[in-house]
Amino acid sequence: MEQVLVRASRVYEVIIGEGVLSELGLRAAALLRGRRAVIVTDSNVGPLYARRTEETLRDAGFAVTTFTFPAGEASKNPGTLLELLTFFAKQELTREDVVIALGGGVTGDLAGLAASLYLRGVPCIQVPTSLLAMVDSSVGGKTAVDLPEGKNLVGTFTQPYLVLCDITTLDTLPKEVFEEGMAEVIKYGMIRSKELLELLLTDDAERKRERVIAQCVRLKRDVVAEDEQDFGERQILNFGHTLGHAIEREMNYKLFHGDCVAIGMAIMTRALVRDGRCPESCEKILEKLLKKYKLPNSTELPSERILAAARADKKRRGEKITLIEPKTLGNCVLVKTDFAELARLLELGR
Repeated sequence: MEQVLVRASRVYEVIIGEGVLSELGLRAAALLRGRRAVIVTDSNVGPLYARRTEETLRDAGFAVTTFTFPAGEASKNPGTLLELLTFFAKQELTREDVVIALGGGVTGDLAGLAASLYLRGVPCIQVPTSLLAMVDSSVGGKTAVDLPEGKNLVGTFTQPYLVLCDITTLDTLPKEVFEEGMAEVIKYGMIRSKELLELLLTDDAERKRERVIAQCVRLKRDVVAEDEQDFGERQILNFGHTLGHAIEREMNYKLFHGDCVAIGMAIMTRALVRDGRCPESCEKILEKLLKKYKLPNSTELPSERILAAARADKKRRGEKITLIEPKTLGNCVLVKTDFAELARLLELGR
């Protein structure tokens, strides 16, 4: 088992290991005074893990109810958010009780946002069940829902009270869902860790999943400690996301988030290599890893549609946007630019 301490506006632990879901009730009871819990999960994860989650909480003295919503990005919207807030009210949830986010990134974002809004803040424990959620979205306090105009446009920064990653839940993931999570793992290697890239190249990430997840969480912990509110250095975590989010939106969320991030990383890296601003080794290693973990590297979407969607990016500042540029393996930098330059790079990298 791995334990990572995150020091942000709230200090909390990220626990990574086999079977740690069974510890949820006792850990929650030690953290909280209230004894009412609402589990938030989706229609895919609920049938697999809701009962076990309910049992560990009840055994620790919690009264438990469960809110289940239809699986998929389409549910991450203000309508579902309002349904969830209404559910909290009907359960008479108090500020000493707890929300349990049981599932992937959509569940974590939705439940985390609802918990941050209800009564101006109810404790939330993240129990991620997908690779992507374990290595990225469950840690760091970003919560959000989408609008038709763009992804994650309504949200808060609210740190969880605990993150519990039971890696045995990855055993029930469809292969393509595990693979999309690898895009975020590769991202961490590209931005901050040549060592992680070498591990991914020479070994099988699935066999070393506890080590890989812990390494990604430590990398994110360090970035969040530098810039919790995403004004500066934390934007390094968005490598591949400006174009990726735009592609995701234009595909009506029919492509996995991780697949879109992979495409965004590939386009940007190719463009910078061709522009003489990045060594060829960055493109070579990235493409090799995307191929190894069965991730896409291109899209047929017209450039004008991608650019139009990118204008809705929440990180936009007027006509300026921050791009994440690889300089060497394991080292990316932030570069402020405009949309004309983004358009040029998009064409260069296709």
